[in-house]
Amino acid sequence: MNFQRVVIKVGSALVAPDKQGCSGQYLLSIARFITQCHQAGKEVILVSSGSVAAGRALIRHGSPNPSIPTKQAMAAVGQMKMMANWQRFFDVPCSQLLITHGDLKDRQRYINIKNTIRILLANGVIPIVNENDTVATEELKVGDNDNLAAQVALVSEADCLLILSDVDGLYRENPKDNPNAEKLTDVAQITSAIYQMASGTSNHIATGGMQTKIQAAEKATENGIATYILSGEDAQALEQFAQGVNAGTHFHAQQAPFKAKKHWLKHTLKSTGRVLLDAGAIKAVTQKGASLLPSGITSIDGRFAAGDSIDIIDVTSQSVIAKGISQYSYRDLAKIIGQNSNQIATILGYCPSKVAVHRDDMVILQSAINSEINTDSETDSKTVTTAKTTTPVVNQISRKEE
Repeated sequence: MNFQRVVIKVGSALVAPDKQGCSGQYLLSIARFITQCHQAGKEVILVSSGSVAAGRALIRHGSPNPSIPTKQAMAAVGQMKMMANWQRFFDVPCSQLLITHGDLKDRQRYINIKNTIRILLANGVIPIVNENDTVATEELKVGDNDNLAAQVALVSEADCLLILSDVDGLYRENPKDNPNAEKLTDVAQITSAIYQMASGTSNHIATGGMQTKIQAAEKATENGIATYILSGEDAQALEQFAQGVNAGTHFHAQQAPFKAKKHWLKHTLKSTGRVLLDAGAIKAVTQKGASLLPSGITSIDGRFAAGDSIDIIDVTSQSVIAKGISQYSYRDLAKIIGQNSNQIATILGYCPSKVAVHRDDMVILQSAINSEINTDSETDSKTVTTAKTTTPVVNQISRKEE
């Protein structure tokens, strides 16, 4: 298993194969695979369809294609059944995250989702994500949870996306029409020719087809996330995948996940503000891999919101040493700079994060690294009284509070 954090999308055809309620027919082998991942030290996030199918038998309807309000009612009652069905397969706790694409587009909600997933994984909890169908409208159309899974892979910073459904990969032709159709085991790059091989779904309960799976794969691979389409009906396919054998279609990542995010932070996001750091914080950030704490910030400049990109400045040289995504708006950050992280809740009345910029949301600029190397070489034979009195305090707080 050549990944560290995987998002597994499970289609409704696997959760409710008879289209009338939840079943363990296919989920048992999927749960066994997830347990194997945990035992190997891997982190797993589930994106599970099936709430509409789980509640279908409990809501009266007279059509094979229920209306949007009817689907929303089915989802409302079915979501609880679906979650209970998943939990029974695991000894570790599961958590429920109901989100929409609107949540992922909003800066503040996006960063809240990221922080929640980060903390759940750190505590050994399995996040189970689903579309919030009871309030969604457009999101209930074709492509719902395939594309949602790709977005979750991005927000959770996964390095692998595994799409499980009732198909075992991408074929040059529809295998239902041509039993001898050739399956593609490897796709180096997603092109228009790849899209032409896709077809929609005939399942009235499902909300996606092969086309939406390719869309999801394209979103993920462009951001350095390897993507696979596998049959969730075939327990052996998952067993083979656990052993490093691809039994489906592998869409190759276009670049390494770290390189993709580093490039995004450095070149794509436009900074809307600046924070200036003292010497101790600079050393903790550039040399120790620590997150940026409010205690290390001396001042801020600009009007930015939580989730915006900001420049991180050396207060002495006034040079940009890093870029990162702020956990706080400029108004809130101004109230807590120079303060211990344990005081944030007292000062603001809430504490979404103990750090101003998390180390996973920060890119250190090469010029800062070179500067630190030169500074260290120049001071090797000198007394570093200032560093001894300031740096250890910042580093200790960084390690303790992250």
